[in-house]
Amino acid sequence: MKRSAAPRVRRSVALPRELVEAATRVAPRELRDNLNRLVVVSLEEFVVRRKAAAFEEEMSRMAADPEIRRESARITKEFDSALLDGLPDD
Repeated sequence: MKRSAAPRVRRSVALPRELVEAATRVAPRELRDNLNRLVVVSLEEFVVRRKAAAFEEEMSRMAADPEIRRESARITKEFDSALLDGLPDD
């Protein structure tokens, strides 16, 4: 008996027909006839986008934090002397 590398979770979901049809229309050709694979790829892309959005939100929060801004300015000032080292900028 063949076992897949990752365990599978089976769920039954009710999807609006219009959503399935729209997703199928815009899906890459290799996914159009395999709804299960289309859902897996869509969820993977969703996770990547949500993680990226959370990272961006955290970076924005840090950029607005006065303490972090002060520390960043202090570090930048320490490295200002390296600008005079004569090395090319590129």
